[in-house]
Amino acid sequence: MPINLVNPAGLPQVDLYRQVSVATGSRLVFIAGQVALDAEGRKVGEGDFAAQVEQCYLNIGVALAEVGATFDDVAKLTVYLVDWTPDKMPLFAEGVGRAAAKLGVTPAAPLTGIGVAALAEPGLLVEVEATAVVGGAA
Repeated sequence: MPINLVNPAGLPQVDLYRQVSVATGSRLVFIAGQVALDAEGRKVGEGDFAAQVEQCYLNIGVALAEVGATFDDVAKLTVYLVDWTPDKMPLFAEGVGRAAAKLGVTPAAPLTGIGVAALAEPGLLVEVEATAVVGGAA
């Protein structure tokens, strides 16, 4: 596993993710922002923030699997959240938890959440992009 996740003493101990990742692999994987669209391009979870978070993470899982990676290889997540307010955090955690249960993983890589006015398509509430580090050659 080329990623070591750390919560250093002196920084807030966040349950949902770790503050630092240390990469020791040799292949960088950059996954484009994933939104709540299924494989056929249909929107999932219209108006349901948790369902859209779940679909984004499931899509990241599909992208990782395609290149022989897993959430254990993710060094950093960036999450774009439409009209973000802190009261949505439980719904975000719910969506991540549901995806994690379906994927059998614990996605705890460092993440940055960014509140945005809108995404590329109306009705999309969240977008997640990932950077992973995978050991060995492609």
